[in-house]
Amino acid sequence: MTATPTPPPPPVPVPFRDLAEPERRAWMEATIRTYFDGCNEADVEKMAATFHPDAVHYFPPGLDGPWTGARTIAENWRRLTLTIGSAWTIDRLVADPVAHQAVIEWTHYKTRQDGFLRGDEWYDFDPVTGLITEIRAYYAARSDGRDHVELEGFDYAARGYHLSCPVNRPHPDAQY
Repeated sequence: MTATPTPPPPPVPVPFRDLAEPERRAWMEATIRTYFDGCNEADVEKMAATFHPDAVHYFPPGLDGPWTGARTIAENWRRLTLTIGSAWTIDRLVADPVAHQAVIEWTHYKTRQDGFLRGDEWYDFDPVTGLITEIRAYYAARSDGRDHVELEGFDYAARGYHLSCPVNRPHPDAQY
């Protein structure tokens, strides 16, 4: 995430579902990228603006989820950025504008711990506002204390994945 993509446009003057498919796809991609930029910047307002107020972020068992509400989601990611040096990349993104859903493959770098975690997230978007209503996170493997959590035997380098954290850490407001 070296370049900051254009943030989503202002609220749509018509229901999101009434936009042409290419516009919905572009909006969804820009919204997810803006959310990840906000995570990397520890910018609560930027993150929260991408979510429906009642959005829910689900996690695998044992990770204190789900997180409910746009601000709660944003504040929790800010906390992790500032305490464990979290930084994220979007490695793959596919959007389905007809279903108002998208899926991404990501890497979550935990720079203070010198580790990372790879996984996927499924996104649902509100058909009226185009905001994220739900994220369901799936990890590459159970988090069992290893520093590097990724699929065994998958050649990340050959597929063009980031192999080290591209985001400057620690964050200027870090608490470590």
